[in-house]
Amino acid sequence: MRNLKLLLEYDGTRFAGWQIQPDVRTVQAVIEAALFRLTGDACRVTGASRTDAGVHALGQVANFHTSSEHPPEVFHRALNAILPRDVAVMGVEELDEEFNSRHGARGKLYRYIIHNRGPRSAFDYAYSWYLPVNLDIEAMRDAGNFFTGIHDFSSFRASSCDASSPIREIYNVDIRATGNSAIRIEIDGSGFLKQMVRTMVGTLVSIGQGKLQPKQVSGIIEARDRRLAGATAPAKGLFLVRVDYER
Repeated sequence: MRNLKLLLEYDGTRFAGWQIQPDVRTVQAVIEAALFRLTGDACRVTGASRTDAGVHALGQVANFHTSSEHPPEVFHRALNAILPRDVAVMGVEELDEEFNSRHGARGKLYRYIIHNRGPRSAFDYAYSWYLPVNLDIEAMRDAGNFFTGIHDFSSFRASSCDASSPIREIYNVDIRATGNSAIRIEIDGSGFLKQMVRTMVGTLVSIGQGKLQPKQVSGIIEARDRRLAGATAPAKGLFLVRVDYER
C-alpha cells in the first residue's frame, strides 16, 4: 500500500470539525468521499489536528494509504476537481509507509484574529472575533510570556477533552496589531488540548480588558482549574497555520 501526504486548506464555517461524526458534515468525511470516487478504495484519512467546528486551516496535514497507482500530481488535480469549494488540496506527496501525520507531528502553529476597532466587517465576520473594545496589547504580550515552557494545561482544556496527558510545551506566543483594525495572536507549541488555544485567547482578552493581570496566568496554570481561565474564544477566529515534523 502507498502512503500519501496531503497539505490542506479549508474554511471551517460550514463544517462540524475535522473528525467524522454521524449525521454532520466534517472535513475528514468529504475528503474520504472524494478519495473513494477517485480510487474506489475506502481510504481512512488521518489528520494532524482534529480541528473543532468552525475552525479554519491554512496548513492542515493528513495522510492515507491506497492501492491506487495514480501519481501524486493526479491526486492533487483530481481531488481539487471533486472536493467542495471550501476545501482545497495544496500539495500531495508520497512518503514511506511509517509516516503518520498525527503521531509524527512535533509542533503546530495556530493563529487567532480579533477584529478590534471600527465598524463590523461583512467579509471578516466568518474569520475573526469582532470585539470592538480597547485591549491593552502590551499587557497581553506580558501575559503571553507566562504560557511559554512545559506546563500542565488542565486549566485551558475543554471538559470533553480526551487527551491522555494535559502536559504540553508552548514555544512562543506572538501578539501584534496588524494595521487593519485587527490583533493577530500566534501560538506555537508541541501540541494542544481540545479548545486550549481558544481558552488561552479568551484569557488573554480578559487581561487586555484589565479583568485579569498578566502575572495571574501562572496561578491559573498551577491551579489546574478550568473555572479560573477566561472564556473560550469563538472558533471562527482560529486558523491552523502549520504542522511541523522537525524541531
